[in-house]
Amino acid sequence: MTSAGRFAPSPSGELHVGNLRTAMLAWLFARSTGRAFLLRVEDLDRARAGAEEVQLRDLEAIGVTWDGPVVRQTDRAGLYNDAITRLTDAGLTYECFCTRREIQDAPSAPHAPQGAYPGTCRNLSTAELEIRRVSRPAAIRLRADRHEWTVEDGLHGQYTGAVDDFVLRRNDGVTAYNLAVVVDDAEQGVDQVVRGDDLLSSTPRQAYLASLLGLAVPEYAHVPLVLNRDGARLAKRDGAVTLGELAAVGLSAGEVRDMILESLGLPGGPLDGALDRFDPARLPRGPWIWNGIQQSTLRKGA
Repeated sequence: MTSAGRFAPSPSGELHVGNLRTAMLAWLFARSTGRAFLLRVEDLDRARAGAEEVQLRDLEAIGVTWDGPVVRQTDRAGLYNDAITRLTDAGLTYECFCTRREIQDAPSAPHAPQGAYPGTCRNLSTAELEIRRVSRPAAIRLRADRHEWTVEDGLHGQYTGAVDDFVLRRNDGVTAYNLAVVVDDAEQGVDQVVRGDDLLSSTPRQAYLASLLGLAVPEYAHVPLVLNRDGARLAKRDGAVTLGELAAVGLSAGEVRDMILESLGLPGGPLDGALDRFDPARLPRGPWIWNGIQQSTLRKGA
């Protein structure tokens, strides 16, 4: 199977400059190492009508190209069910009937990190299971046998994070992200995962799950986010942050692409022109602070 990198947006709305910057970085990492580059739409949970089409159009506009057809998670339920069946047959799952409030109110185990599942349903008897099944459907949780796992990240080095009995399938039947992403990457031959560093903390769970399923763990590189002037993640309140909004204030897709490349210390122009200068070791390690329309218009000499 061909090795590959990927970009995997959720079609919940238009991509903003932070998403576009991560997509460009994932493309540069993959193409500079001779990998294929895949696009996967993670539409299990958050899909807005028309968002996927706009996202694909915007990616093409800044020069992010991909190999093969776009893959959608909603078409892959059989793969996820097979993985959960394998884990269940190995005794590595259990049913959980807890509500979010019950989990929040339950005391945490002494060794567990804040927010970790306290194991309330881990050892229910057959009789207790039958009683709870009447009242509400069950989520399926992983029965983890450790509390932490270490991964190697191309930008952060060794990172050790928490592992708990995380959800594999929600009680509404929707596959959880941590399972879907592991199964998808392995099935597609993705051996390089470049994404925002806000996802670094969930990576040990995913690598641990891959090991349980006998799947190869990808190379990881978690890249800095784009933040607003207050140090928070970009949002609608930050003004023009999508290609459509920036076009409305006079910035073309090419100009936005060049601004992003400049923030990475790379020359402007077509994206493939930056490949010769691309060096992960020289990438900025801190977030890029987006100053909104003021930053954009200053670049145009306004």
